[in-house]
Amino acid sequence: MSSLFTGSGVAIVTPFNVDGSVDYKAYEKLVGFHLDNETDALVVCGTTGESATLTDEENASLVKFTVEMVNGKIPVIAGAGSNNTAHAVHLTKEAEKCGADGILQVTPYYNKATQKGLIAHFTQIAESTSLPIILYTVPSRTNTNILPKTVYELSKVKNIVAVKEASGDVSQVAEIAKLCGPDFDIYSGNDDQIVPIMSLGGKGVISVVANIMPKEVHDLCMEYLAGNVKKSLEIQLDLLDACKACFIELSPGPVKAALEMMGYIKALYRSPICAVDDANMEFVRQTLKNYKLI
Repeated sequence: MSSLFTGSGVAIVTPFNVDGSVDYKAYEKLVGFHLDNETDALVVCGTTGESATLTDEENASLVKFTVEMVNGKIPVIAGAGSNNTAHAVHLTKEAEKCGADGILQVTPYYNKATQKGLIAHFTQIAESTSLPIILYTVPSRTNTNILPKTVYELSKVKNIVAVKEASGDVSQVAEIAKLCGPDFDIYSGNDDQIVPIMSLGGKGVISVVANIMPKEVHDLCMEYLAGNVKKSLEIQLDLLDACKACFIELSPGPVKAALEMMGYIKALYRSPICAVDDANMEFVRQTLKNYKLI
């Protein structure tokens, strides 16, 4: 099976109106921004999209809206994760009905799972769909890590084709690459580790920073894939301040604040995520000015 995408997949935010509803007008503007700036895939209703507070109906509606707007120009990957396996199966089936090209499946959180439980969880989800699945390990948010040997076992399931690796442990990524081989795709889940993970065979990134700097993240990946490692590294290092700004508080708080400053959305959230505090807001603002984004 060929890669779902190579390059920069944006973990796109979900804009809201003052009344708490999804702001489709702002969302349409965001999708257009990414299509105009060479983003390579849209990851909708992921955790950066505040999926934990979206209803199932909103989840399906956003996937359908994105698929129709993109119209096959780039892949649409739907977040369909849950700490309830049956619910994850339901979200996955709905995303497939809505025309998604692939599924992103985050590890269960709070009730967690043993490694055996993770294999059972993801295998059951994979068996419910014909779509390719990207596993997502982000222990800092879920307190659950998919260990390399577990990723290897899951890679034997025909439509589990990749992992978004946000453990922060490059040694773990190397072990996954060794065990799973070149036919299993690895995407960086950390914007400050794109080049290190691509050096281990990674195909790109599922990025938060791409929400505000899509062309730069795309170029970073394409330069690396073209063999221009030095240029790719220059872009990676230049993006470090943007990474700091986007994660100065709990994501997606800062990146939504940045997008408001750039004129794309209102910085509105669903509780328990809340507005960025004043000092951190100023850091975000100054960072955007330094990059000439505002």
